[in-house]
Amino acid sequence: MNRINVFRRKAVGSEEVCSDVRSNPAACESVAWGKIHFDQTGSVVMFAALLIVCSLAVGCSSDKGQPATTNTQSAVAPPVMSSPPSAPTAPVLQAEAKPVHKKAVRRVAPTLTYADKTSGVSFQYPRKYSLKTGDAADELVSSDPVPMNFVQPGGVAIAAITVPESAYPKSDLGTAFFDVSMNKALTAEQCGQFPADKPANPETPETAKVQSSKLMIGDMELQSSETLASQGTREEAAKYYHVFENGTCYEFALKVATMGVETEGAKHVDREEVFKKLEGILATVKIAAPAEPVTASEAVAVTGTAAQ
Repeated sequence: MNRINVFRRKAVGSEEVCSDVRSNPAACESVAWGKIHFDQTGSVVMFAALLIVCSLAVGCSSDKGQPATTNTQSAVAPPVMSSPPSAPTAPVLQAEAKPVHKKAVRRVAPTLTYADKTSGVSFQYPRKYSLKTGDAADELVSSDPVPMNFVQPGGVAIAAITVPESAYPKSDLGTAFFDVSMNKALTAEQCGQFPADKPANPETPETAKVQSSKLMIGDMELQSSETLASQGTREEAAKYYHVFENGTCYEFALKVATMGVETEGAKHVDREEVFKKLEGILATVKIAAPAEPVTASEAVAVTGTAAQ
């Protein structure tokens, strides 16, 4: 307002100067020109000043507004996230990608191996069968009607493998076993012989039937003999195999006894099938050089070793 008033005074002054045109026409003309020039210049300056002020005002307002907007967005941004953090899923993916180590299944061998360093005899037999050695083997062999089938006494029981009753359930199977004996008192010629046409047991009137043949197991040539003894309804079929090795006569016997009495639900066992099981043991027999010689004091002789 002050600026306007000043201009007005100046304008008034000019009017006063130009009031007397006639007295001073040149002054009046210069004053009029200055007035016009001043008005135009002042308007331009004022307009430029207004533009500068407006631009400054707009610039300041825009500079001050940006931080507010930024602060507002940063403050509001966290609540907008509605999904749970993805960090927990990483262990799950790692667990799935991790290879699974399978436990090694230990398979049990279906057969076991028997090896006697003293006699040098070794063989394999089914795991489910029972092994008897020492006094147990001697007792089993001694209870048989034909304990051993040597032509001379002096036989010693080494080991025996018995077939369990569960292998042939509900049958008339009495006993079935494979046994090993040795006789150091025989020569190679005597080892290949068997008692012929002799009673299997003094208490048994029946005569054992004898059949002789040969059998090869690896490099060993075995002399074999088959017998069949009976007592009442009980029948026992036996197969004997002799071989002379390391200055000793070895005997391998396969015996299958049946009771011959069929009970309710029971059936007669197939002896040949049982013999095949026992022959499978015989096929694995090996004889190595004995670690220590067997003396008569260390061996337990079986009573009734051979039929005289």
